[in-house]
Parts: sequence; C-alpha cells; structure tokens
Amino acid sequence: MQNQEEINRLKNIVQDLLDEAKSQGATAAEAGLSQENGLSVSARLGDVETIEHHCGQGLGITVYFGQHKGSSSTSDLSPASIKEAVSAACSIARYTNEDKYSGLPEKERLATDFPDLDLNHPWDLSVDAAIELAIECEDAARSYHAEISNSEGASVNTHQGIHVMGNSLGFLQGYQSTRHSLSCSVLAQRGESMQRDYWYSVSRNAQNLESAVSIGNKAAERALRRLEGRSLSTRQCPVLYSSEIASGLLSSFIGAISGGNLYRKSSFLLDAIDTQVFPEFIHIHEQPHLIGALGSSAYDGEGVATHARDIVSDGILRSYVLSTYSARKLGLQSTGNAGGVRNLTIDPSDLDFQGMLKLLGTGLLVTELMGQGINIVTGDYSRGAAGFWVENGEIQYPVEEITIAGNLKDMLKNIVAVGNDIEYRGNVRTGSILVEQMSIAGE
Repeated sequence: MQNQEEINRLKNIVQDLLDEAKSQGATAAEAGLSQENGLSVSARLGDVETIEHHCGQGLGITVYFGQHKGSSSTSDLSPASIKEAVSAACSIARYTNEDKYSGLPEKERLATDFPDLDLNHPWDLSVDAAIELAIECEDAARSYHAEISNSEGASVNTHQGIHVMGNSLGFLQGYQSTRHSLSCSVLAQRGESMQRDYWYSVSRNAQNLESAVSIGNKAAERALRRLEGRSLSTRQCPVLYSSEIASGLLSSFIGAISGGNLYRKSSFLLDAIDTQVFPEFIHIHEQPHLIGALGSSAYDGEGVATHARDIVSDGILRSYVLSTYSARKLGLQSTGNAGGVRNLTIDPSDLDFQGMLKLLGTGLLVTELMGQGINIVTGDYSRGAAGFWVENGEIQYPVEEITIAGNLKDMLKNIVAVGNDIEYRGNVRTGSILVEQMSIAGE
C-alpha cells in the first residue's frame, strides 16, 4: 500500500505539470518522473573498498506548440521548480523550428492494459550483509586455485525505482521495479602469462541470483583457462560466439533496422523489409510481457503499448524497430519501441554448448570482443577478439591478440546454428551463435 501511495503521489506531480503546461499555452505535453534509491558495496582483497548509497529523482517535460517542440528537466519537485521547468520548455518551443513529424503518439496506440509483470522485489540488505556477501564471493575466487594471483574485487548492487509517465492525451501510469547484481573479477598468473576475467549474476529478484561462491568460482575458472594464450596465423574459419557475447550480433542487427538509422539512410539493411536476411530457420521476436524479466514493460518510452511480435520469421525481416517520430519519418506506424526492444529473443536449436562445439568442429570460439569496429552503414565488421581454438569439437588452447572480420550482411545469412545455452542476464536472449566463415587476422 505504501508503494502505491508513493506512485499516486508522483502521478499527481506529473498531472500538475501537464496542467501547468496547458495553462502556459502548450497544445500538447508529455512528462516522465523517476525516483530511485539503492546500495552499492565493493570489497577487494578481503577489505571493504566502497560503500555507496544512491538516492535521486528527476523530472523531464516536453511541450508542443503545434509542431514546435521544447524540453527541459529538473530534480527539484517543488511547485515553483515545476512551474519554472514548464516555462523553460515553453520558451524553447516558441523558438524552435517546426517539425511536421513531431508530436505525441496517436491516442489509440497508447497502452490501456497494464498487467502485473512482477518487476518489483525489494532486497532488505543491510550494509554489513552486503559486505559479507562481497567478501564471500571474492574469497571463493581467490581460494579457488594457487594461480589466482590478485583481485579487482567483488561488488554487490541493489536498486529500486519508481517510474511515472503521462501525457496530455490522458495517459498516466507508473510502476515500481528492482534490479540486483553480484559480480567478481580476478587475475590469474602462470609464469609471465597474466589474465583477468569475471563473472556476474543479475536479476530483479535477489533470490534468483547465483550464489556468491558460484560466482567467485566461475570468475576464477574463467581467468585460469585464459592463461598462456596464443595468437593465430591469418586464416578463414568458422567462428562460434559464446552466448554472453552473441547478443552483440543481434544488437548490431537491431541497430540496422532501427528507425533513426533507416530515415537517415545510414544502415546496411535499408529497404530490407520482407527480404531474406537470415537463414530460413531463424526466428527473432520480442517478448515484452515476460514475467519478472529484465526487459519487460507494458508500454514503451512514449506510452505506446508493447506487444509480443515477430521481427524475423523464416529468416525474413518482417518488421522494423520504430518510435513514433521515426515511424512518421518513414511513413509507417510506431512498433512500440521508443527506448529500444524488450526481451529480444532468438529461438535456439536443441544443441547445448558442447553440441555447438562439435558442430563448429575446427575453428574459433570467441569469448571476448574489444573495440567498436562496426560500420552500420556498410555492415563492415572488425573487432579485436580473444577466445579458444577448437579442433574436432574440443577446446585446444586459449587465443588472444587477434582480429575477426567480415560483413554483417554475410555473417547474418551465414549463421549455421543457435545453441540452447541461453543468456538471460540482459535484454537480449540468445544462445551461442555459430557463423560459417570469417576472416581471422593474427600473426
């Protein structure tokens, strides 16, 4: 009840702001208000390193005078400050150029159904308990093996927030959500070879986090297996992206079909709707209403209703990723993606990670990528990489100081399989992805 009372209080603030915008002459307005608090604790080498309490709030307002737009923000929620923020937004709008594509979403596209997505699980965690958890996690990693030589520490984070948004079309909604995480990063050394690696767990519900000991052990194990890495000679070979980094491939694809890049004509997938961009077995879809998931939401950043929908089916691009503004620029309708996609999912095969290694046969398993070498206009792709060389489906030795390269258009079409080792710790749900052939630059 107390939580709902706070949501209602913030709703009233947003409604007062919208009323103030109307009284100052705005023909339309929208506003978002967030209130957040949390705790972050880190420990290193058995001692507390940082303790941070987070507490903040922010209010953003956008007003329209016809199709002239102005925005402002404030962290002060007093009536005088709100009135001043509205005045600033109105002043800006009066001097901006008219943009025929700007404005609120169509009223009929706004969300009217608000299911309980089970996003709010407060963690009653004291500072002392958080410290104990971080030290336990790091101790597990440091004691895992004699070759764990140092530590970058372990961190515990808990966060809770309330988010309210409304507009002058009558939309006014709010919800509460939580996000908790535990992570650890350590260094391993064998002779002259030194490597670092990490592991983490994140969830809306702290009960679903991996144990501190498990996270510490995985961080240590991952650092150890990278010791005495080698480079490779320049070659062409199949590449298997581990599940924790395979999401980057899908994120690049989503960037190429997002409205901003499309209307600016800065995408290698211009005019690709209803064309084959993946193999026929690929199915990519959004699941924004998954219970308790990190990317779940009943509406997007504009209040437009979100829906489960196909983006790719049978390997064919079925839909773009559009906000209201980008949709209008393209002569289309919003897909409910202001703020991005939500719980993007690629359907897996029945192969687990070991099965994916067997399918790879001889080639490169990539577990880390470096740099930002992706040209979204041409699709050219070049990233620093590290991982493992695989022969006959078995990992042989760690690999470092190499570059993998290709073109995203070809890479997407040449996906051989998607594993069922699905990564759930983010907004993109994918298993490991095997690409048929890529260029490797090494020694």
